[in-house]
Amino acid sequence: MINLVLLGVLVLAIGGCVCVVWAERGGPRWVRGVASVTLAASELVRRAAKKNRRRSSGTNSGRD
Repeated sequence: MINLVLLGVLVLAIGGCVCVVWAERGGPRWVRGVASVTLAASELVRRAAKKNRRRSSGTNSGRD
């Protein structure tokens, strides 16, 4: 079951990347919408990862 969920996430990620490239080349309106959602989601993931790195590096600094 978990494999199907991971496969679905992978398909959505690949499809989003394809839409971003297609939108850069002037795709239809729905492709530009999917590309915007994909780019916004990637920015949220990037910010969450950056925040997580800051938090984990701050807790380990006193243990050396």
